[in-house]
Amino acid sequence: MHRLPVVFDIETKHTFRDFNEHKKLGVSVVASYDFATGKTQTFLEDELNVLFRLFENASYLIGYNINSFDLPVLQAYYPGDITIFKTFDILDDIKERIGRRLALNDVISATCGKKKSGHGLMAIDYYKEGKWEELKAYCIDDTMYTKELFDYGVKNGEIFYLNENGKVPIKVKWGKYMEDPGIIETPLALPF
Repeated sequence: MHRLPVVFDIETKHTFRDFNEHKKLGVSVVASYDFATGKTQTFLEDELNVLFRLFENASYLIGYNINSFDLPVLQAYYPGDITIFKTFDILDDIKERIGRRLALNDVISATCGKKKSGHGLMAIDYYKEGKWEELKAYCIDDTMYTKELFDYGVKNGEIFYLNENGKVPIKVKWGKYMEDPGIIETPLALPF
């Protein structure tokens, strides 16, 4: 079976100021973009079983800071070992190439000329205020900005960030994440 990547982003109910463990942060919403279908979806906390089926059928999970944040938060909900999924974390790749972390907004701005619609703390406020449509829209925006950044890197072999001297390129080799047929089977942890 030929599989394609899924891009995703999560928003949490709490911050590390509230709890110092990923598993206690709680998921408010997850947004995904599935390259196989071209479909964007959102999942609330009680719908994560559907998200995990999507993950189990993806060749890669792609995101920004997913290895250090998103997946450790989701582990509290996944019945198996969430590290079984093949991932491509754009932030990890940037850090490996230039030796430091960059905010998604900074890379999106320099590469695509766009700005995020808000910040993570605003998403927590949306959750606390019950503003579900705004929360979903914010999470979808972050997912689509991440997808756009990934697509740009695949197509152009570079992305950009700004420093005191202006726009600086970061050479990337991301095309392989779209070329991998994803034939290797991921062990499924969920019953069907």
